[in-house]
Amino acid sequence: MSIIIILLTFFLTNSNVVSQTRERSEIPVEYTWDLTDLYDTDEAWADVKNVLVTQFDNILKFKGEISKSPYNLLSCLKSDSKIKKELGCLRSYAGMKFDQDTRSSKYLAMKQEISQLYTDYNSKSSFINPEILKMDKKKIDEFILNESRLKDYKFYLYDLQRSKEHLLSEKEEKIIAETGLMAGTPYSIFSIFSNAELPFPEIELIDGSKALLNQSGYTKYRTLPNRKDREAVFQTFFGKLNEFKRTFGTNLDANVKKDMFYARVRSYNNSLESALDANNIPVEVYYSLIKNVNDNLESFHRYLKIKKRMLGVEQLKYSDLYAPVVKELDIEYTIDEAKEMVISALKPLGKKYIKVINKALNDRWIDVYPTPGKRSGAYSNGSAYDVHPYILLNFNGTYNDVSTLAHELGHTMHSYYSNNKQPYPTADYSIFVAEVASTFNEILLFHDYLESIKDENIRLNLLMEYLDGIKGSVFRQTQFAEFELRIHEIAERGEQLTGDSLSELYKEIVRAYYGHDKGICYVDDIINVEWAYIPHFYYNFYVYQYSTSWTGATALSEKVRNNEKGALKKYINFISSGGSDYPISLLKKAGVDMTTAEPFNKTMKEMNWAMNEIEKILAKNGL
Repeated sequence: MSIIIILLTFFLTNSNVVSQTRERSEIPVEYTWDLTDLYDTDEAWADVKNVLVTQFDNILKFKGEISKSPYNLLSCLKSDSKIKKELGCLRSYAGMKFDQDTRSSKYLAMKQEISQLYTDYNSKSSFINPEILKMDKKKIDEFILNESRLKDYKFYLYDLQRSKEHLLSEKEEKIIAETGLMAGTPYSIFSIFSNAELPFPEIELIDGSKALLNQSGYTKYRTLPNRKDREAVFQTFFGKLNEFKRTFGTNLDANVKKDMFYARVRSYNNSLESALDANNIPVEVYYSLIKNVNDNLESFHRYLKIKKRMLGVEQLKYSDLYAPVVKELDIEYTIDEAKEMVISALKPLGKKYIKVINKALNDRWIDVYPTPGKRSGAYSNGSAYDVHPYILLNFNGTYNDVSTLAHELGHTMHSYYSNNKQPYPTADYSIFVAEVASTFNEILLFHDYLESIKDENIRLNLLMEYLDGIKGSVFRQTQFAEFELRIHEIAERGEQLTGDSLSELYKEIVRAYYGHDKGICYVDDIINVEWAYIPHFYYNFYVYQYSTSWTGATALSEKVRNNEKGALKKYINFISSGGSDYPISLLKKAGVDMTTAEPFNKTMKEMNWAMNEIEKILAKNGL
């Protein structure tokens, strides 16, 4: 961990960080991604798309022929993979072009066109799974034995056998495929309204400056050091969302009903079971997470009490949760400093790993800064199998943004290694393991940076950032997971979800987590509508994986940081494995058993260690 940290470089003015209101045309090209690696122009994209569409009917020649010979099965699966691989590239290009500016009707249309093409092709190819399911395992074994190239599809073929009871007839699967035309509508409505058409409010801050509270603006300004500013940000931003809670509620209800539809037609007991079965995750993992977190709220409340102590407030409020706790610091990082910090932290993963990291950082794989209309948040897109992953950021210069860069690079390296080591059929991996790789990088960054820092104020700040990460990924995401579970349970009982009922349920859960009734953290009524701000509720039981992944990453990173024999090799093998096995099995091979409480207990141990370190510094300084 050799980088020399020069502390003065972190005390920067806002002029060193690109403003969130800067137009995309004003951003230096090196801070934007280069999508020509996918297609040179929009016209080239359209040419490839038009040719691909003419090939859709080729899959139909295999109808009724799949089980007749190993060669027929292989040929069908290879043809299917070829089309889906190109569709993945087309979708990536259209989606990322749209994400650059969600106000663009042109790229919205391109994105919608690809969704339609997916539906069209899935409808034509819907016979594949039912025909394979007519074969028993013995016949599949014989086919693989006689045609070695079928080994690339072995996991897929056997997984079909596992889920046989939930798959339908050819005609029924065709109908299910056609529902793809509607399935993404609730999220599309949410995304466009939340990012492009919601009338974002503007407020005047104490210093007289104006703050536009769009998605990125809210994220930035909720961290302001002045408490009155923060309260105004929360009241104004969520007050605006509250004006539209009926719309948000109706839309989320539609999404839950969609999940219920798929669960019921495939004969699952409930939506949770349906969502988790795709990756063979036991539902007990989900329930245990919620129980473990609720059983350990005392540790979370200890964190909140430390936050209150460091802020020096009589009553901690929900609007204080993102506030800087070391008041005399105003630390901002340039993107170049962020790159150096990340490279330093990831050096233990080897020269080959770092070489690819440098390509990602320097060869325009990343779109760095927020601009008007750009999609909020961050992601890594590794679905262009033959190209390379891409990263979307909204970098505002905070440590959280540096950590987000490390996080998304974890996803990118996972995709890069899997795409290079796995054949296309097993290159894609589940979110359950994806968030392990990303959080692993975040944890390495924290420990590397902490070791380089002697200044106690900066150490306090960094330790709190780490605890904020545990708060956000373990406790907050589990809070979301519990909310998501309960709204599905309500709908599955035949009860309606409305903006009012969703807000009432959210209030009940959030106040329990934050100890509102115990006087630990005051949760204002306006926070009840926070659910309308969270896009992940449209992702079908996605958020719990942030929590499980943090605990899994904590356990794995501890092994690598301690130079445990074989730990690094196991980790590289893990991120090279793609979807070649079930997530629980992949993590077990890497050295972590997610069906036990051990990863969660290690996380609580780390959390309490960090709080002990903070309390030592506070006591030393008489605070």
